[in-house]
Amino acid sequence: MANTASAKKMVRKIARRTETNKARRSRMRTFIRRVEEAIASGDKKAADAALTAAQPVIIRAAQNGVLHRNAAARKVSRLSKRIAAL
Repeated sequence: MANTASAKKMVRKIARRTETNKARRSRMRTFIRRVEEAIASGDKKAADAALTAAQPVIIRAAQNGVLHRNAAARKVSRLSKRIAAL
């Protein structure tokens, strides 16, 4: 358990940041799921639209530190590749 005032404050800050990051990660996963569902249905136009909406969300998550920028680029690239294969 935190003893010093600064450590207690850090615990509070970390808790706030964790909540924010959870929300951002959840939002990103929702958008990715929409793309994957469109790919599974075989609708290229819907999948394209879903990826267009998901791409800035994924990149924003990387900018906010939820995931690494290379991981974000990899996710976008793999989704794009799967849509192109439709």
